Amino acid sequence: MQVATDSLLGHIATMCEGALIVDKDARIVWMNERYPHRLGITDLAGTIGKPVEQILPNSLMRTVVETGRPIMLDIMEFGSESFVVVRLPLRDGDHNIIGAIGIILLDNALGLAPLVGRYNRLRQDYSDAQNKLALARRAKYTLGSIVGGSPACIQLKLQARRAARSNAAVLIQGETGTGKELLAQAIHNASDRASKPFVAVNIAAIPANLLESEFFGHAAGAFTGADRKGREGKFKMANGGTLFLDEIGDMSAAVQAKLLRVLQEGEFEALGSNRLETVDVRIVAATSCDLQVEMAAGRFRPDLFYRLNVVSLHVPPLRERTSDLPALCEHLLDSLTQKLRLPPREITPDALNRLAQHAWPGNVRELSNILERVLLMSDADTITLEAVNAVLPAAAPNPAEPVAAAAFTLTDTLRNAEKIAIAQALLACAGNRTRAAQQLGISRTSLYEKVTLHGLS
Repeated sequence: MQVATDSLLGHIATMCEGALIVDKDARIVWMNERYPHRLGITDLAGTIGKPVEQILPNSLMRTVVETGRPIMLDIMEFGSESFVVVRLPLRDGDHNIIGAIGIILLDNALGLAPLVGRYNRLRQDYSDAQNKLALARRAKYTLGSIVGGSPACIQLKLQARRAARSNAAVLIQGETGTGKELLAQAIHNASDRASKPFVAVNIAAIPANLLESEFFGHAAGAFTGADRKGREGKFKMANGGTLFLDEIGDMSAAVQAKLLRVLQEGEFEALGSNRLETVDVRIVAATSCDLQVEMAAGRFRPDLFYRLNVVSLHVPPLRERTSDLPALCEHLLDSLTQKLRLPPREITPDALNRLAQHAWPGNVRELSNILERVLLMSDADTITLEAVNAVLPAAAPNPAEPVAAAAFTLTDTLRNAEKIAIAQALLACAGNRTRAAQQLGISRTSLYEKVTLHGLS
């Protein structure tokens, strides 16, 4: 052991810029020959046995002796010089502190400049990534983003503003493409949680066997293919803020039960973990299917429905607020021309009238799609009736709007009626084509053919 100690001290003495050992009372007991030279000490023997602070006023060796904790990569000032030092505790065979050793790694702190620079860059990159992630979890839309002045739209904004005042769960119901997530973000931004995360989960887009992990996260190695470091779920990400659950009607019965427990108790266990975690999350759920029908069929838990349906909001379909079409078209055209880097476009009154006659099974999302196609297919400064008809030649009339008498043939009438029936069945079944085909009394293959024929994709 003594041989090993002597050998180690020999290596330290020759390799480093300076080395110093103190006893348990922080008195100097040993110093290599370089140390006095670096510090300008002329009497090496005269330093032995003296308190370390008497020789090195800025030394922290006594702190290491008293706490037993090392001090790694510190800067020690001595006169006008600065040194990069490491201080380590020394222990005996019973792990008792018997002293400490200080080592000068560099006689100029500038030698650490590349390492410090890299550390600072990594820290800045991490900070930038955290800021970008926080921004990504911020809701973009406000109540002012809801375009329209129809009575139905004004009433919806009023109800949403009231809902934002509390932390109660909100259930938003409406057809696909009506803007349910936009409304959810607006409620979040109008609430006292606006500065906290807004996290959205599209339940229909996540396989049922992965949804529990998506919600609650998982511990390391919880299942085959799981992240080795574990992963936090959306509830943890949304802590303090709002969790938006889109297409809640597509959730499996097993996950419904676990979601109900979180809503009741405010706590959950990550997949593969036995540790309970507490969260403060406001739930805003949305669905395009009729949850009353789903409950009657046994596919949705009534107790979960009542827990979610504290504040109920209905987003009206576009065909019930066609008076908002001019404002919606103006807003969408502004956004689309910027996105496509095109000059501003206007739309003629007869083109607007043609749009008002359409049934809009896809609602505002479909309107945006139609306008984008018109912009891409026309170079004119004004969107005309002809440009709209080129994209929407077989659009079914809007049953909510009076339509002037026209010379429709029986074939046209039947085709339009079939298109409306298929669109309504798909909406009622939240896009599930198997269930829609059963409701219509036709085969799934036949439904696919008719969807393609009528351009309902």
